[in-house]
Amino acid sequence: MKKFSFFTITFLLILFMNKTMAQSSAQSTSQGTAKNNQNSNSPNPTKPNANLENLLYIDLTYGRVIIEMMPNIAPKHVERIKTLARQKFYDGIVFHRVIDGFMAQTGDPTGTGMGGSKLPDIKAEFSDEPHIRGAVSMARASDPNSANSQFFIVTHDSRFLDGQYTVWGRVISGMEFVDKIKKGASRDGKVVGPDGMVKVRVASDANKM
Repeated sequence: MKKFSFFTITFLLILFMNKTMAQSSAQSTSQGTAKNNQNSNSPNPTKPNANLENLLYIDLTYGRVIIEMMPNIAPKHVERIKTLARQKFYDGIVFHRVIDGFMAQTGDPTGTGMGGSKLPDIKAEFSDEPHIRGAVSMARASDPNSANSQFFIVTHDSRFLDGQYTVWGRVISGMEFVDKIKKGASRDGKVVGPDGMVKVRVASDANKM
Protein backbone atom coordinates (compact mmCIF):
# COMPACT_ATOMS: atom_id res chain seq x y z
CA MET A 1 0.00 0.00 0.00
CA LYS A 2 1.40 3.39 -0.95
CA LYS A 3 2.43 5.58 1.97
CA PHE A 4 2.26 9.34 1.98
CA SER A 5 4.41 11.61 4.11
CA PHE A 6 2.29 13.27 6.76
CA PHE A 7 3.63 16.58 5.50
CA THR A 8 1.90 16.12 2.16
CA ILE A 9 -1.37 15.74 4.07
CA THR A 10 -0.81 18.48 6.65
CA PHE A 11 1.05 21.18 4.76
CA LEU A 12 -0.86 23.80 6.74
CA LEU A 13 1.08 22.71 9.80
CA ILE A 14 4.20 24.10 8.16
CA LEU A 15 2.49 27.45 7.76
CA PHE A 16 1.46 27.32 11.39
CA MET A 17 5.03 26.54 12.39
CA ASN A 18 6.30 29.56 10.46
CA LYS A 19 3.70 31.78 12.12
CA THR A 20 4.54 30.65 15.63
CA MET A 21 8.32 30.28 15.31
CA ALA A 22 9.05 33.89 16.24
CA GLN A 23 6.93 33.62 19.37
CA SER A 24 8.45 30.28 20.31
CA SER A 25 11.98 31.58 19.82
CA ALA A 26 11.46 34.04 22.66
CA GLN A 27 10.84 31.06 24.93
CA SER A 28 13.80 28.98 23.72
CA THR A 29 16.03 29.77 26.70
CA SER A 30 13.49 28.61 29.27
CA GLN A 31 12.58 25.60 27.13
CA GLY A 32 16.25 24.62 26.86
CA THR A 33 16.56 24.75 30.64
CA ALA A 34 13.47 22.60 31.05
CA LYS A 35 14.80 20.13 28.48
CA ASN A 36 18.11 19.82 30.29
CA ASN A 37 16.31 19.22 33.56
CA GLN A 38 14.17 16.57 31.90
CA ASN A 39 17.15 14.80 30.36
CA SER A 40 18.96 14.81 33.69
CA ASN A 41 16.15 12.62 35.04
CA SER A 42 16.29 10.20 32.12
CA PRO A 43 17.94 6.78 32.36
CA ASN A 44 21.71 6.86 31.99
CA PRO A 45 22.57 4.13 29.45
CA THR A 46 26.00 3.69 31.07
CA LYS A 47 24.50 2.60 34.39
CA PRO A 48 24.13 -1.16 35.04
CA ASN A 49 20.39 -0.81 35.79
CA ALA A 50 19.58 0.94 32.53
CA ASN A 51 16.89 -0.93 30.54
CA LEU A 52 18.86 -1.50 27.35
CA GLU A 53 15.90 -3.27 25.77
CA ASN A 54 14.07 0.06 25.65
CA LEU A 55 16.94 2.21 24.39
CA LEU A 56 17.54 2.77 20.68
CA TYR A 57 20.92 3.76 19.26
CA ILE A 58 20.89 5.74 16.01
CA ASP A 59 24.41 6.23 14.69
CA LEU A 60 24.82 9.29 12.46
CA THR A 61 28.01 10.47 10.82
CA TYR A 62 28.00 13.23 13.46
CA GLY A 63 27.65 10.91 16.47
CA ARG A 64 25.27 8.64 18.33
CA VAL A 65 21.69 9.58 19.18
CA ILE A 66 20.13 7.64 22.07
CA ILE A 67 16.35 7.35 22.26
CA GLU A 68 14.47 6.16 25.31
CA MET A 69 11.52 4.17 23.92
CA MET A 70 8.16 4.26 25.73
CA PRO A 71 6.42 0.87 25.57
CA ASN A 72 4.15 1.96 28.41
CA ILE A 73 2.39 4.50 26.17
CA ALA A 74 2.98 3.14 22.65
CA PRO A 75 3.70 -0.60 22.90
CA LYS A 76 2.83 -1.49 19.30
CA HIS A 77 4.94 1.32 17.88
CA VAL A 78 7.92 0.48 20.08
CA GLU A 79 7.63 -3.15 19.04
CA ARG A 80 7.61 -2.11 15.37
CA ILE A 81 10.72 0.04 15.78
CA LYS A 82 12.52 -2.81 17.57
CA THR A 83 11.48 -5.31 14.89
CA LEU A 84 12.72 -3.12 12.04
CA ALA A 85 15.93 -2.23 13.86
CA ARG A 86 16.64 -5.92 14.42
CA GLN A 87 16.05 -6.55 10.73
CA LYS A 88 18.61 -3.76 10.03
CA PHE A 89 15.85 -2.14 7.99
CA TYR A 90 16.84 1.39 9.04
CA ASP A 91 20.54 1.08 8.25
CA GLY A 92 21.41 3.59 5.54
CA ILE A 93 17.97 5.19 5.32
CA VAL A 94 18.09 8.97 4.87
CA PHE A 95 16.40 11.92 6.53
CA HIS A 96 14.41 12.82 3.44
CA ARG A 97 12.50 15.74 4.96
CA VAL A 98 14.10 18.14 7.45
CA ILE A 99 12.55 21.49 8.33
CA ASP A 100 14.77 23.84 10.29
CA GLY A 101 13.20 24.71 13.63
CA PHE A 102 10.64 21.90 13.36
CA MET A 103 11.68 18.29 12.79
CA ALA A 104 13.76 15.69 10.94
CA GLN A 105 11.87 12.83 9.26
CA THR A 106 13.25 9.45 8.21
CA GLY A 107 12.31 5.77 7.94
CA ASP A 108 11.37 5.56 4.26
CA PRO A 109 13.56 3.12 2.29
CA THR A 110 12.67 4.91 -0.96
CA GLY A 111 13.81 8.28 0.39
CA THR A 112 10.74 9.97 -1.09
CA GLY A 113 8.34 10.08 1.85
CA MET A 114 6.06 7.67 -0.01
CA GLY A 115 7.44 4.34 1.19
CA GLY A 116 7.42 2.03 4.16
CA SER A 117 8.20 -1.50 5.27
CA LYS A 118 6.46 -4.67 4.12
CA LEU A 119 4.86 -5.06 7.54
CA PRO A 120 1.21 -4.07 8.08
CA ASP A 121 0.33 -0.59 9.27
CA ILE A 122 -0.10 0.09 13.00
CA LYS A 123 -3.15 1.39 14.81
CA ALA A 124 -2.70 4.79 16.43
CA GLU A 125 -1.59 4.96 20.06
CA PHE A 126 -2.16 8.65 20.73
CA SER A 127 -1.38 9.89 24.23
CA ASP A 128 -0.78 13.01 26.29
CA GLU A 129 2.97 12.79 25.62
CA PRO A 130 3.91 16.20 24.17
CA HIS A 131 5.63 16.95 20.89
CA ILE A 132 8.43 18.99 22.43
CA ARG A 133 12.09 19.14 21.44
CA GLY A 134 13.53 15.62 21.52
CA ALA A 135 10.21 13.81 21.09
CA VAL A 136 10.25 10.95 18.57
CA SER A 137 6.91 10.39 16.86
CA MET A 138 5.53 8.22 14.08
CA ALA A 139 4.64 9.72 10.71
CA ARG A 140 1.44 8.63 9.00
CA ALA A 141 -0.93 9.38 6.13
CA SER A 142 -4.41 10.91 6.55
CA ASP A 143 -5.66 7.69 8.14
CA PRO A 144 -4.71 7.79 11.85
CA ASN A 145 -4.02 4.05 11.68
CA SER A 146 -1.52 4.20 8.79
CA ALA A 147 1.82 4.46 10.64
CA ASN A 148 4.36 1.96 9.34
CA SER A 149 8.09 2.71 9.46
CA GLN A 150 8.57 6.46 9.04
CA PHE A 151 9.19 8.60 12.10
CA PHE A 152 10.39 12.08 12.95
CA ILE A 153 12.48 13.70 15.67
CA VAL A 154 11.11 17.02 16.91
CA THR A 155 13.77 19.74 17.03
CA HIS A 156 11.51 22.60 18.16
CA ASP A 157 8.44 22.41 20.38
CA SER A 158 5.45 21.58 18.15
CA ARG A 159 2.53 21.08 20.50
CA PHE A 160 -0.01 21.49 17.68
CA LEU A 161 0.86 17.88 16.75
CA ASP A 162 -0.23 16.57 20.17
CA GLY A 163 -2.95 13.94 20.01
CA GLN A 164 -2.58 13.54 16.25
CA TYR A 165 0.63 11.52 16.00
CA THR A 166 1.99 8.75 18.22
CA VAL A 167 4.98 9.69 20.35
CA TRP A 168 6.94 6.50 21.06
CA GLY A 169 10.25 7.80 22.39
CA ARG A 170 12.39 10.71 23.48
CA VAL A 171 16.01 11.61 22.74
CA ILE A 172 18.03 11.44 25.96
CA SER A 173 21.45 11.96 24.37
CA GLY A 174 22.73 13.34 21.07
CA MET A 175 20.28 16.13 20.16
CA GLU A 176 23.31 18.19 19.17
CA PHE A 177 23.88 15.61 16.42
CA VAL A 178 20.23 15.75 15.32
CA ASP A 179 20.61 19.52 15.00
CA LYS A 180 23.43 18.96 12.48
CA ILE A 181 21.33 16.86 10.09
CA LYS A 182 21.16 18.52 6.67
CA LYS A 183 18.06 20.68 6.26
CA GLY A 184 15.83 21.02 3.24
CA ALA A 185 16.16 24.27 1.33
CA SER A 186 12.55 24.36 0.17
CA ARG A 187 9.56 25.18 2.32
CA ASP A 188 8.36 21.57 2.44
CA GLY A 189 11.74 20.47 3.85
CA LYS A 190 12.68 18.09 1.03
CA VAL A 191 16.43 17.47 1.26
CA VAL A 192 18.78 17.23 -1.71
CA GLY A 193 21.77 15.02 -0.87
CA PRO A 194 20.34 14.05 2.53
CA ASP A 195 22.16 12.71 5.57
CA GLY A 196 21.33 9.16 6.61
CA MET A 197 21.31 6.80 9.55
CA VAL A 198 24.48 4.76 9.45
CA LYS A 199 23.20 2.11 11.83
CA VAL A 200 20.15 1.66 14.10
CA ARG A 201 20.18 -0.88 16.92
CA VAL A 202 18.28 -1.72 20.07
CA ALA A 203 20.84 -1.08 22.81
CA SER A 204 20.63 -4.64 24.13
CA ASP A 205 21.71 -5.85 20.67
CA ALA A 206 24.42 -3.24 20.14
CA ASN A 207 27.32 -5.66 20.50
CA LYS A 208 25.81 -8.23 18.16
CA MET A 209 26.68 -8.48 14.46
